[in-house]
Amino acid sequence: MTASEGRVEPGHGRNVPGSVASGAAQPALRAVGLSKSFGAFRANDGVDLSLPGGARHALIGPNGAGKTTLVNLLTGRLAPSAGDVFLDGERVTSLPEHARVARGMTRTFQINALFDGLSVFESLLLAVCQRRGQGASWWRRLSRLDAEHRDVWSLLDRLRLSADAALLTRHLPYGKRRLLEIGLALATGPSILLLDEPASGIPAAESRDMFEVIAALPRSVTLLFIEHDMGLVFRFAERISVLVAGRVLCEGTPDEISKDARVREVYLGGAVP
Repeated sequence: MTASEGRVEPGHGRNVPGSVASGAAQPALRAVGLSKSFGAFRANDGVDLSLPGGARHALIGPNGAGKTTLVNLLTGRLAPSAGDVFLDGERVTSLPEHARVARGMTRTFQINALFDGLSVFESLLLAVCQRRGQGASWWRRLSRLDAEHRDVWSLLDRLRLSADAALLTRHLPYGKRRLLEIGLALATGPSILLLDEPASGIPAAESRDMFEVIAALPRSVTLLFIEHDMGLVFRFAERISVLVAGRVLCEGTPDEISKDARVREVYLGGAVP
């Protein structure tokens, strides 16, 4: 890694397409011309995306549209073939995933990976201690972690998991496992949270409960989520980007997207929730 790759680089103003004018509020998250190719296949093709602070933004599209690939590019899990990613106006394209987490961006996955041998409380406590630089020795200091315990109980209350605090993670119902995964992401203290199909595999009633928890997150957290349940998308998103064949077909409010003939044709099938 070169010296320039190991630090956040400031945006290049007029030299970067789609740059924010001087004096204007910087988007919390911005992608400019983001592309990713796997051999001859182009999963993302020149994607532009801009989320202001506090956004509630949904990313939708048919299977294979490149939604998860885009999230992987935004978070640094994948390196782009072209284009740039900016956090609060700073170019982070060359930064690895863990460095972006340290700068406030975190995400969940379609398939969760949790600490099955720990209780719900212990799982969140470990994540909180990791954020505070105590991850390697958290279990030795349990009796002295008052502030950390308060953080965990606050998270449990927010996630509606307080009654399950002592339960081993392996015994959690699937819907609550998804909530715990969101809790682990929140324990990192993110300013930007990316959720990859958080309601996948969850019964409809539990999905609504989960999104009510998500919707109640403070506006200090900017939210981008992938979701196939259009009822949830149109209820909770404030803006929606439609991705088709790796490109942004259109972006707008839920009302604008529901009325767009192109979206009806390629994705909604003529039916609007």
